[in-house]
Amino acid sequence: MRPRSSTRHGIRRKFAALSALALGAALAVAVPTTASAAARVDNPYTGAKAYVNPQWSAKAAAEPGGSVIADEPSFVWMDRIAAIEGAGDAMSLREHLDEALDQGANLFQVVIYDLPGRDCAALASNGELGPTELDRYKTEYINPIADILDDPAYANLRIVTIIEPDSLPNLVTNAGGTAGSTTQCATMKENGNYEKGVGYALHTLGAIPNVYNYVDAGHHGWLGWDTNFVPAAQEFKKAATTEGATVADVQGFIVNTANYSALKEPYFKVTDSVNGTTVRQSKWVDWNFYVDELSYAQALRTEMVNQGFASNIGMLIDTARNGWGGSARPTAAGPQTSVDDYVNGGRIDRRIHSGNWCNQKGAGIGERPTTAPESGIDAYVWAKPPGESDGNSQPIANDEGKGFDQMCDPTYTGNGRNGNNLTGALPDSPLAGHWFSAQFQELLHNAYPPLGGSSGGDTQAPTAPTGLTVTGKTSGSVSLSWTASTDNTGVTAYDVYRAGVQVGSSATTSFTDTGLTASTSYSYTVKARDAAGNVSAASSAVSATTSDGGGTGTGTLKVQYKNNDSSATDNQIRMGLQLVNTGTTAVNLSTVKVRYWFTPEAGASTFSTACDYAVLGCGTLTENVTASGSPAAGASHYLEVGFGSGTLAAGASTGEMQLRFNKTDWSNFDEADDYSRSTNTAYADASKIGVYVGGTLSWGTAP
Repeated sequence: MRPRSSTRHGIRRKFAALSALALGAALAVAVPTTASAAARVDNPYTGAKAYVNPQWSAKAAAEPGGSVIADEPSFVWMDRIAAIEGAGDAMSLREHLDEALDQGANLFQVVIYDLPGRDCAALASNGELGPTELDRYKTEYINPIADILDDPAYANLRIVTIIEPDSLPNLVTNAGGTAGSTTQCATMKENGNYEKGVGYALHTLGAIPNVYNYVDAGHHGWLGWDTNFVPAAQEFKKAATTEGATVADVQGFIVNTANYSALKEPYFKVTDSVNGTTVRQSKWVDWNFYVDELSYAQALRTEMVNQGFASNIGMLIDTARNGWGGSARPTAAGPQTSVDDYVNGGRIDRRIHSGNWCNQKGAGIGERPTTAPESGIDAYVWAKPPGESDGNSQPIANDEGKGFDQMCDPTYTGNGRNGNNLTGALPDSPLAGHWFSAQFQELLHNAYPPLGGSSGGDTQAPTAPTGLTVTGKTSGSVSLSWTASTDNTGVTAYDVYRAGVQVGSSATTSFTDTGLTASTSYSYTVKARDAAGNVSAASSAVSATTSDGGGTGTGTLKVQYKNNDSSATDNQIRMGLQLVNTGTTAVNLSTVKVRYWFTPEAGASTFSTACDYAVLGCGTLTENVTASGSPAAGASHYLEVGFGSGTLAAGASTGEMQLRFNKTDWSNFDEADDYSRSTNTAYADASKIGVYVGGTLSWGTAP
């Protein structure tokens, strides 16, 4: 054991530059108490002066505007064995604890996060231990941590632990039989090492009198459905009574760890209805019983008491990144034209899908750490320190056991866990846990409640963007560009508005708005903002009318398309298609053909086709590639998709059809000039894909 005196002096030297910060800030509404911190208390946050991690604080303070939150307390993550002794420049666990004493803190917060086969459904946060390495977890990870926390030198610290984020919830939803399940999660469910590891951690750490264990319990967008809610509670109980643990080793549970779910949704409730349709039926809520984290946390607390946990257990909610403020934050309920309009127009959580979890675009700092803010809630905490990445947006070689998860790639079109939607992730992100300046600035800008004094003295707004121009359009998108603004400290982003409502942001001077309606006029403006959150006046407005949905066709069918492959020069062409019947009578699908025109360039003149997924069933589709009888620019060949049987009802859609094809020699295409190709990654009307009914063009413009 290193002498504590030399350790303290080293810490003082390392962080002397932080002396101006109010380190060890007390949690909001906490009142200092004269009672001994060593005495066991019902809520460890009551009267607490919480530790501020000086390494995180230094990074936050170095960011423009970051000093306003640099003295907030957050959790220290023990995400691998090397973190215990300090990896690289990172402080060791003992150094953090010594620094807490130097700060005069009486509350220390730490995340226990290194289970065997960790995070079986998210590669970005994979761990170093294999699925069967339970003994290493116990002897090389939990036991050394326990030895340090049990040092009498720290007996006057209330030590709050978060036990293994995401582990037990994965066993409930991702261990087999559901969309997005993985073989890794099935393995962990079968071998029981998540439950054994959590139980061992609870039992070992819970034996230390001043340790308060909180078990991770997912979030409402993960476990809020009736099929998940009680099974999750039962799973938590099972783990808490394994490997010698008892329910008495659990102080409570934490929700929304390292996630973005809104704390409260003030403009709609799960019991609301619109024109006779309940909010639960909206695409966003999707039959969930909860629409925000507070309602979920309070309901879960009640259920855990029903499962046999103590009646005084408390809940924590991670609010570090769920503020969702900024100009995109709704101020009233959405329109009652439909239940989807009502929910989407009024929801605070602006993610594309509640299953999106990686470096979310548009997110903001949430409620500051606060003690006992609501009934049953011990505290709002910052479990995931703002500015620390959720995962890398592209593969990065590393020695931390962290993989590449496509949910961190902004171009990925999703999987079963997020409804096959775009990820909403920020680009150019580093490895999980590494500093991500762009995310930190986004969180500052969109903080809610707003951050007082976040400008750091800079109150000068950028100049308004000029030269806003329409550079391209399709039936479902409009592309824009503009001249850069100027600012005394530098522009960090441009916010794009359609008819006065923000529809996106760009770090460059261009943007494409997608998902639009054909033959419709739209008006746009752009505003610039700087790192301090100062926003410019709006640019002059520009209008654009999307292209016609169909050129020569007069029928009632239309085709919608999305690009499933961001590369235009690889060896496959991949797309999503769906047919929509806009008429008043059913259409016999056996008479329908869809044509996608392209050029194969050099290489083989024969092709292989495949259907990866179709709502109608891939077996009902036929696909073949044919040379055009009258070749045109970008259209020497076409993929033709047919339907074996069935009808498409009036107003109905076939649903998604995920298709791909390749040359039989697997040589590359150059899709950039292909007649039917577009770059939109969300479904939009496609006027350059033809629909033929009985051999007659019914939709689209043929080349």
